[in-house]
Formats: sequence, C-alpha cells, structure tokens
Amino acid sequence: MSISSLEINDLSHYYGDISTAKPTINSFTLSLEKGELVGLLGPSGCGKTTLLRLIAGFEKPFSGNIKLNNFLVANSEFSIPPERRGVGMVFQDYALFPHLDAWENICFGLRNKQNHDRAHWLLELLDISDFIHRYPHELSGGQQQRLALARALAPGTSLVLLDEPFSNLDVEVRLKLRSELPQILKSCNASAIIVTHDPHEALAICDRVAVMKDGNLHQCSPPSQLVQEPSTKFVAKFVLQRNLINVKVSENTILTPLGSINKPKGIKAGIKYTLLVDEDSIYIEKAHSGNSKILSREFYGNCWQLRIRCDDQIIRAVYNDYPVPSVGSKCNIRFIEEKWGLLIPGLIKCRLDL
Repeated sequence: MSISSLEINDLSHYYGDISTAKPTINSFTLSLEKGELVGLLGPSGCGKTTLLRLIAGFEKPFSGNIKLNNFLVANSEFSIPPERRGVGMVFQDYALFPHLDAWENICFGLRNKQNHDRAHWLLELLDISDFIHRYPHELSGGQQQRLALARALAPGTSLVLLDEPFSNLDVEVRLKLRSELPQILKSCNASAIIVTHDPHEALAICDRVAVMKDGNLHQCSPPSQLVQEPSTKFVAKFVLQRNLINVKVSENTILTPLGSINKPKGIKAGIKYTLLVDEDSIYIEKAHSGNSKILSREFYGNCWQLRIRCDDQIIRAVYNDYPVPSVGSKCNIRFIEEKWGLLIPGLIKCRLDL
C-alpha cells in the first residue's frame, strides 16, 4: 500500500469567535500522492492560503487532522511546529533574507552544513549558479523566485507549498518558470501544492486541480476531467468560464433565452437544470431591434469577447467578424447548431439544436 505525502481529513478552521465566525476551512478532505503536483484554485478569501498555513504548521485545526508521510502532525489537540514538519514553503513575496547572499539563503535551512552538494545541484538545476554571491536585491524577480524554490528544496524536502509563486513576475518569465516547475519537482522527488487564482495556470501544469469556495472543496480532479465533468455550477463558472444559462424543461424540448433545443435522454422531472455553454457556441447577429444588447467587448488578439445581456442573463460570446458591434448596440443571439452543451446536475450532454 502506497503512503501519501499528505493526508487532510475532515479539516476545519476558524478565525475569531467560532460562535459567530464562518469557518475559513470547512470539513476539508484531500490527499496528495508522492510526486504529485496539485493546484489549489479559488477566488480571493476562499481559504487557500489558510490551508497552506495549516499544512505548514502556522495555524492549528479546529477539528480534523493532517498527516505527513503517514505521521500525524496536527489535530485539534496538538500541532507539531513548522520547523519539525519538513515542509518547504515558497511565498508570494519570496521571503528571502535581504542581508544574506544567494548561497547563504539556500543554505540557511541546512544543519551542520549538510547537503551542500544538494544545494549546488539545485542551483545548477534552477540555472542560478552564476549568482550565488549576489544579494536578493541584485537578482531579478525570476531569479529570486528560483532561489526561493531552491531554498525550500535544499533540506531534502518531500513536500513543497507554493503560495501564488508567479503572480509578481512578468508574463514571459511566469510562463517559463511554471512550465519548468513540474520537471524540477520530479527531479527532486518532491510533491507540491501550488495556490493560484489562474485557472489556465492550474490546468496547464497540475496533475490534479482542487477547486475551493468559502472554505469548501467543490471538486478535485485531473484537468481533463475537471473540464469535461464539472461537479458544480461554481466549478463550471470559475474554472471553465462557461456560460450558465437558466432553462425550463418542457415535454419535448429545453427552453432557453437563446431558443429551444432538443431534450436529451436522462432528464428527470422536478429537477431545476442549468445549461453550461462555451463562449464559442453562440452566434451573434447584428440587429437594430434585436432581443439582446452588447454590454462590453474585449480584444483577445485573434477574436473579440463580447458580454451580452439577453433577457435577465449575461452571456459571453466570441466574435470573429468585422466590424465589431459597438457597446450599447442591439443584436440577436442564438446557439450554433451541432455544438454541444452540458446540463447540470447530472452532467447530461445535449446538442444545441432542435
């Protein structure tokens, strides 16, 4: 039987008076296998950083427990201090020691000058060996981030926690570092949790993505499953940026503000369904007396994304033609035939035509 790097069991946490405060982490359960990279995704204030602090030992659980390599490290009654957990942490602001050069920073967590060979290897692996005598203020943002990761991994850490490590970097450096991260962790035989607000980042590099809201875990799945089978409306909206359209079920069809579509098999009576539709599944027709109104538009390089009000709903759609409808203009919108949508609950696929 394989041992997980991390096991979080029914974990809850509060800030302040628990009689009045809402839980920051609510009955949270998650396991991390050895060598796995899991993305922790959710809006600001959903509990992502608090969860990392609980794993690292900077916070104590209200209930539940945390195990590292099958050893209990925290529950409601006791908590092993951070320095004894063997967990590396990379902060958003790097948290390097400004009075120490790069070599002294990476060796700071090593006892009795142990693992200096590993420190040299990490500096080579992360391509910063030429800068070992520079101080943090003499390094670029990308170099500081590489140094912070090297310092976290230097003691032979098997679990690394990364709290939005790329958010302060420019686009080119961010894309380069995040593409290298999985291989770096694999080379070090380390598992990791990376906190991010960016769904594209999480889906691009992680083995699994855990989606949080208000301290609750909505879904934890491989990226492909998350895209194809979102478990809740929130996952579909936040992660996939799909349109959520309210529908009514009639005897033979599904009624929507954009027109009627075929009623698929599996629909059950008495259930309120929501239709999930990609933004490239909607056709926009300019019309002076149309049933919809353009609210905003953004240029994405090869297309425009329009926000459109249709009845009482806001719909996002891709537009590839010219000229682009102006903000405030009227239009008609409908589904593009032969495209597919998804009805939840039930994850029922349906064609967007009659």
